[in-house]
Amino acid sequence: MEELVSNLKSQIIECLNLEDVKPEDIGTSDPLFGDGLGLDSIDALELIVLLDQEYGIAVADPEKGKEIFESVESLANYITANRA
Repeated sequence: MEELVSNLKSQIIECLNLEDVKPEDIGTSDPLFGDGLGLDSIDALELIVLLDQEYGIAVADPEKGKEIFESVESLANYITANRA
C-alpha cells in the first residue's frame, strides 16, 4: 500500500503537470480538491483517465467520484479494492 501511495503521488504530479509540487508535499490523507491540493473538475477527468490507463479501473458510478478522489489514501484504497 505504501508503494502504491508513493506511485500515485508521482503519477498525479506528472499527469496534472503540477510543476511546483513534490510527492512529499502531498499528504496521504489531505484533500485533493478544494483547500488541499486545489484540484478542479478538469483534474478529476484526468485522474479518471489515469485510473483507467494505469490500473485498468473504470469509475462506473460518477456519484462515488467525490469519495474516491477525496485523498491519495482513498484513491489507493479504491485501486486496491478494484484492481483485477
